[in-house]
Amino acid sequence: MSRQRRSLPEEVGGRPFRLALAQINPTVGDLEANTKKIIHYIRVARKLGVDLVAFPELAITGYPPEDLLLKPSFIKDNQDLVKRIAPYSRQIAVVIGFASGGETGGPPLYNAAAVMAGGRVVDVYHKIHLPNYGVFDEVRYFQPGQQCPVYEHRGVRFGVTICEDIWYPEGPARIQAEAGAVLIVNINASPYHIGKIYKRRKHLAGLSRANTACIAYVNTVGGQDELVFDGGSMVISHTGKTLLLAPQFEEDIYTVDLDLSSVLKARSKKAPWNQTEDWLEPIVLQRGAGKIDRPPVSTIISKIVSRDFNKGPSKNSGMVKEVYQALVLGTRDYTRKNGFKDVLVAISGGIDSSLVASIAVDALEPNNVHGIFLPSCFTSNQSRRDAYALAENLKISMEEIPITDLFNQHKLLLEPFFKGRKPDITEENLQARIRGTLVMALSNKFGWLVLTTGNKSEMSVGYATLYGDMAGGFAVIKDVPKTLVYDLCSWRNRTGRKKNRIPDSILLKPPTAELKAGQKDTDSLPPYDVLDPVLKAYIEEDKSLEEIVNSECHPECAARVVRLIDLSEYKRRQAPPGIKITHRAFGRDRRYPITNRYRNY
Repeated sequence: MSRQRRSLPEEVGGRPFRLALAQINPTVGDLEANTKKIIHYIRVARKLGVDLVAFPELAITGYPPEDLLLKPSFIKDNQDLVKRIAPYSRQIAVVIGFASGGETGGPPLYNAAAVMAGGRVVDVYHKIHLPNYGVFDEVRYFQPGQQCPVYEHRGVRFGVTICEDIWYPEGPARIQAEAGAVLIVNINASPYHIGKIYKRRKHLAGLSRANTACIAYVNTVGGQDELVFDGGSMVISHTGKTLLLAPQFEEDIYTVDLDLSSVLKARSKKAPWNQTEDWLEPIVLQRGAGKIDRPPVSTIISKIVSRDFNKGPSKNSGMVKEVYQALVLGTRDYTRKNGFKDVLVAISGGIDSSLVASIAVDALEPNNVHGIFLPSCFTSNQSRRDAYALAENLKISMEEIPITDLFNQHKLLLEPFFKGRKPDITEENLQARIRGTLVMALSNKFGWLVLTTGNKSEMSVGYATLYGDMAGGFAVIKDVPKTLVYDLCSWRNRTGRKKNRIPDSILLKPPTAELKAGQKDTDSLPPYDVLDPVLKAYIEEDKSLEEIVNSECHPECAARVVRLIDLSEYKRRQAPPGIKITHRAFGRDRRYPITNRYRNY
């Protein structure tokens, strides 16, 4: 393709270009509420004298809308709302994610960004690179875009990209920069996992330097089923410097004044900046400098708490804090967005239920969290003391329903059928299922959402009971390994207004299900500090058995653990949804067949 040299536009009047990133928490399918939120933040941005405000990917529909995108009425409604928003862009440029096209007999459906100014939709950008891995399946719904337009607003040329587009070094950002864009606005719905924000910033810094362009990255925030979106919106200069870094897990609008003349100066020192012939003229949104008298704004540069995430949680309190915040936000949004006010937690006096109750209190306030203690003949006095001490520390209500009589009645009814057979795991699971029946009865009667308390280590190897401790509506720590459960509890005990909320005795005693006399988890499983690295290697890193074996876990141990993981898929498939915090969680990320005879051990 032929190339032609062209000088870059000069910044009008030398004034900084004021940019705002609206890090909002939309709700999937709540189109009206999402639209009202968008209009509210456009108004806020206008009062601040902002030149351009950007909203996240699919901000109108919420992300991911999944098969709602197959409903023609849903697509039409979201597009009608784009038209409703447009008049609010009279004194400001606005970039908003929505679903474009999809009309019967019309153009295909695109993951799109509406570019507005002057009270109208000036153009629509279509996402080019569609992710189809992990939690993403956008190829199921969308067609890829083909064009990389450049826009000009108040003397500043900028490009618009959507999420995955920015991860391709030779992708739209490179094309737009070569076409004269000094600013790339990238709108996102990027789900959280441990350490991801650090990877984002590192990548964007390299990309901004490579293209001598400023990159504005706006991310959505909030919980959606298993996913948590952490925000962490940022603006990176052409030198890779962080100019703005919004807090994680908080909804707000964040502003920064950009001196984009520095980008032009940096480019002028390089070889003459070339421009593809097809890109000689940008799409102009508005000429002139706009408001000169503007209120001062402060720019936030938050600390990335998970920078050293590879050190592991015990050596990185920042990472533990980040995970705890994700669990709180995910619990709050799942509860509230699904219409629940109160939650119920079966508190055993163990560490898992203690962590779940603590997270619930931080997410919903104590008066909306209810504890239930369900002791059996195997429940120790220490567990009773710990359960009630925790409830007192958390200031939550606590009721007790002993299950020993119910357990004995079940055994009596089953005695004729079990005649001649010794007690085994059947009787252990009976206790869990009695408890599951009781918590679900309370849930039905009072409209409480039951929060289950199983962790990732237990769910991996099937150390859980179907229709027992797995019974409930939301699995808060489903993706949290047991060793991280301890780190989270220890961190929370050191932090916040109410410290030492989880009794030390809970953290110090050996973990046990207390379903038979003298039972400990290590009767059935390797110690968790041995088990968890094996689980991470097999589940999150797809390592072979030979690669998993180490000095702490011999071949027989590793083979047994891997076998338990594979055989427990049917249980996990029936578990309630839970918050994703690791690189690969069960469910959306890791999808294995239940009927499966492939074995490599």
